[in-house]
Amino acid sequence: MEPLILLLNLSIVLVMAVQVNFYFNSVFGKERSKPTKWKYILAFLIINVLYLTVPFSLLWSNLLYVTVIFCLSLGYEAELRMKLVFSVLYAVLLTLVNTLCLYLLDPSLSVALDNAYTSNNGDQMLYGRALLISCIIMFAVIQVIRFFSKRRSYPLSFRYYLLFLSVPAISIYQVNVLTIYSEKNINYFLSVFGFIIVNVLVVYILDTVMARFQLLHENTQLQLQMNYQDANYEKTVHSFKKIKSIIHDTNQHLLYIEECISRGMTVEASEHIRVTLNKVEGAYHRINTGNLVIDALVTNALNIGQANGITMATELLLFDSKLPVDRYDLCVVLGNLLDNAIEASKKIKMAEDRHILIHIRSNEVALFIRVRNHVEREITNLQSKKANPEYHGYGLTNIKRICEKYGGHMTIESESRQFENMVVLPFASSRDSRT
Repeated sequence: MEPLILLLNLSIVLVMAVQVNFYFNSVFGKERSKPTKWKYILAFLIINVLYLTVPFSLLWSNLLYVTVIFCLSLGYEAELRMKLVFSVLYAVLLTLVNTLCLYLLDPSLSVALDNAYTSNNGDQMLYGRALLISCIIMFAVIQVIRFFSKRRSYPLSFRYYLLFLSVPAISIYQVNVLTIYSEKNINYFLSVFGFIIVNVLVVYILDTVMARFQLLHENTQLQLQMNYQDANYEKTVHSFKKIKSIIHDTNQHLLYIEECISRGMTVEASEHIRVTLNKVEGAYHRINTGNLVIDALVTNALNIGQANGITMATELLLFDSKLPVDRYDLCVVLGNLLDNAIEASKKIKMAEDRHILIHIRSNEVALFIRVRNHVEREITNLQSKKANPEYHGYGLTNIKRICEKYGGHMTIESESRQFENMVVLPFASSRDSRT
């Protein structure tokens, strides 16, 4: 191989490395750690040099071509099927652009879509020049794709990926047929250009389909979350009714105790007082802050924890039982925090590690809620976990929304297999004074 051709091939490899990274950054966005990614870049460079310098049959040439692109896609965080779809799509787009460039450089040349025809130096130089120009043009095509792509990562059914892959597959077949059997004229040029547009639109359609399915999934999850919140609110209402019933019954008990004392039946009066206090304490289930929402939800959490072998500790201190926070909002925040902690604790195999701390306090200006629990495995990437709805559910989304409503904030910390979630909800008076 002549030094000039070798230099041209090396230039193509370097330009493609930059370009393919730019392409996958546009459609995926999330890169892996640099040490891991460099392994895939090295594999890309080696296979790409092999592809450009060694002649292969049509089948092996196309397979190697897609493998070259797929190597770099492995350096990004995305579903494997998505990587394959976008690797094939890039390979087809570059092939189509390369076909146009070859037509513009030499319209009389019958182009087979592989590198087997480059048997002499003249053909190799022509092919190399066309491929280098194609790579440069592809930067503009990728910019268009970047405009369409929203970097969604919602997993679709396998049949949808097959449908989207059929578009570039049919396109490359049709262009191959046109290249071999049709005349190289303006109609040929427009046909290939049309296939490029169609394949670019595949990105837009794929993104739109993902957005629709993701929205449908989120609506379903949010509806489940709303049902869960309604259930928590019903627990609060039930607790309120139960307390009212106990207060009503207490009046009758007091009349009986008064009659016992007036007749000198102090033993009977003392025994009845003890029984009544036990029933009242049982109705409160050890939690009696005076706030119905907190009492109901924490009591429910204690009962669930006891049933699942979870050690529950509470630190509850309210400045005033009447909190200037909407009851429904408080149900959402506290209910989700407790539910997340309990679900995480259920997954822990060691019984001594099943421990939840519930710390709730308030002062004149704000309500502070802190829930700490152990987790089964150490969380190494908290940012990605926070963004993942499968990890905490859509409950955190609702908590964050309510925090924003009250001008508060939510923080999440993880250390030594302990997960802590804290919410601060300022009261209206404190918000007004700050403004």
